[in-house]
Amino acid sequence: MLEQDLIGHARLKYLRTSAQKARLVVDLVRGRPVGEAAALLRGTRKAVAVDIVRLLDSAVANARQKRQDIDVDQLYVRTAFVDGGPSLKRIRPAPMGRAFRVLKRMCHVTLGLAEKTQAAPAPRKARGTETQAGAVPAARPARPAARKAAPRRSSAAKKSAGRSKTKRTGRTGKSGKGRG
Repeated sequence: MLEQDLIGHARLKYLRTSAQKARLVVDLVRGRPVGEAAALLRGTRKAVAVDIVRLLDSAVANARQKRQDIDVDQLYVRTAFVDGGPSLKRIRPAPMGRAFRVLKRMCHVTLGLAEKTQAAPAPRKARGTETQAGAVPAARPARPAARKAAPRRSSAAKKSAGRSKTKRTGRTGKSGKGRG
């Protein structure tokens, strides 16, 4: 479901690739600025990236149509998701008169753009750096003692460990017959 506060959005329906393949590319652009996302998609070596670049350009054009005063440099990909679509079911001949079913999958891709706010969030501090005035930071707990390594077995012991305790003759199997 799309949010109401999006500046522009676009939906590409019935894209002839699986949703799994499309998600690999869509996950690259989620949360990125529009210019950076377009450059990243143009450099991606996936076939579906071409279609997603066109979808991103369409979403930018929709945002410009909605608000003429929009600054494209302030837009970023707020929501990006891929839904599964219908599958075309086909038959492929198989040996001995059988047939295999082939599913030609489709998906629906949706991109939503929003405008960055001017106030950027403060960068998060590293854990443990915040202290009160005059307070001494707590000491780190001691590391657990290293475990003692198990004694190593010789190569002869390793080979014999996998063998059974039966009589070692040239015969194999339960019947006791040879290979011949």
